[in-house]
Amino acid sequence: MAQRLELGLDTFGDVTNDPSGQPRPHAHVIRDVIQQGVLADDVGVSFFGVGEHHRPDFVVSAPEIVLAAIAGQTKQIRLGSAVTVLSSDDPIRVFQRFATLDAASAGRAEVILGRGSFTESFPLFGYALDQYEILFEEKLQLFAALLAHDRTQQPVTWQGTTRTPLVGQRVFPRTENGALTTWIGVGGSPESVLRATRYALPLMLAIIGGDPLRFAPYVQLYHAGLSRLGLAPLPVGVHSPGHVAESDSLAREQYWPGYQSMRNRIGAERGWGPTNRAEFEREIEFGSLYVGAPDTVASKIASTARALGLSRFDLKYGAGPLQHEHLMRCVELYGREVIPRVHTLMG
Repeated sequence: MAQRLELGLDTFGDVTNDPSGQPRPHAHVIRDVIQQGVLADDVGVSFFGVGEHHRPDFVVSAPEIVLAAIAGQTKQIRLGSAVTVLSSDDPIRVFQRFATLDAASAGRAEVILGRGSFTESFPLFGYALDQYEILFEEKLQLFAALLAHDRTQQPVTWQGTTRTPLVGQRVFPRTENGALTTWIGVGGSPESVLRATRYALPLMLAIIGGDPLRFAPYVQLYHAGLSRLGLAPLPVGVHSPGHVAESDSLAREQYWPGYQSMRNRIGAERGWGPTNRAEFEREIEFGSLYVGAPDTVASKIASTARALGLSRFDLKYGAGPLQHEHLMRCVELYGREVIPRVHTLMG
């Protein structure tokens, strides 16, 4: 690999249970996420990502504010979204918020742009679902123009069909270094992969089930697309779920109840049948669940990173009501034990 593998953590701010089994208030969970992000910095994690959702089972609808709170208590860790639902947001406001976060964190901000895996934000912000494709395409086009504006300091002129045009506009604040790190989040379609090549942006693959190696053709497609456009290679990252505890058995026992609850709740919305323990165990052994002791998780991450040629791997820790205390221990073990083991395995 051309560069050392970076290892990050992502959270969606799942509503967790307290020790008595009762759901914690949203405000409490947000404060817990901030505490987890600060710990991630303390234990040497490279990146901390916070997802955007607009549903009762996830508490974070404004990731930049949570990330800014973490920025004020950290020194090294890079901070970003996982993901920002660009389709139902204003690209100019997204850029301004992350440019502000970049200033507050002394250049540590990143943004991962995607269409999201849920649709609640569309009616909430007044967007029609039948414009799902064109909204993302045009807003990404405008965001790319804003990145160029930040880099060159030339005014923005842009026209599309989903908003009024911009003519010679300037957008503030600019980032300090004229470069906001921006990824395209992709769930697994060739069209989305090729879109990332057209905008010359790094690719973040969300692999949440099945053998991660089935995404190898997408990585190859991405690199081939960049090459055809005469562009230099760009980073490829993976976001996948998991949990770390002191032993394989403990990690599975801690993770399973929350995983089952979350998977069945979301699955019922999407017409999936309920999961079971055997399916869960298969996903750990052969799929995209990185659950176990530090050695187990490190070995699986290293295997995926080598096979896909990754520059970054982000573990989406937490699942449904899994308690804050377990999440804190997961963050600590990931930083102190998993990351050094992965770097040793990767040479």
